[in-house]
Amino acid sequence: MLNLTPMTRELFHELYRGFQYDPDLFTDMELFEKARSSVYSAEKTDAKFDRHAGDASYMSFAVMLGGRVIGEVVLKHIDQEKKQCELGIHLIDDSVKGKGCGTEAERLAIEYAFSELGMEAVLADTIIKNTRSQHILSKLGFEYLREEDGFKFYRLERKKYYAYSCDR
Repeated sequence: MLNLTPMTRELFHELYRGFQYDPDLFTDMELFEKARSSVYSAEKTDAKFDRHAGDASYMSFAVMLGGRVIGEVVLKHIDQEKKQCELGIHLIDDSVKGKGCGTEAERLAIEYAFSELGMEAVLADTIIKNTRSQHILSKLGFEYLREEDGFKFYRLERKKYYAYSCDR
């Protein structure tokens, strides 16, 4: 069973020890090649984890499947005044993609944003070539807003999400 749990340093290391970069997440393939050839570093992983420590506008969750961390889903740019945040996700490798894990993890994060954080809208973006992510956002009820600078932007309003969820 898939579930989300607050990200810990230990889980973050477990994720990045086995992480494989996806070319669909890069607009610059030179950056992809550099990332793909990089070797796991405890120091760099700690620095990445620490970047958001204590940041109230950022929440990170480990995507867990059968006791194993298979990804990370984040709610970022959490704005209590505007009652909106942004959704982000990445999964560890291709072995867990295309099986509904990303869809379920995003659904759980959306539920958390609306029910626990009191958000009225969740935003998301994808690079244009990431059609898998675009499909998931559409399936979850996100509305396509625009295309700009190599990205597609989406918005999901709380009232539409719950109306959409009931119609499924």
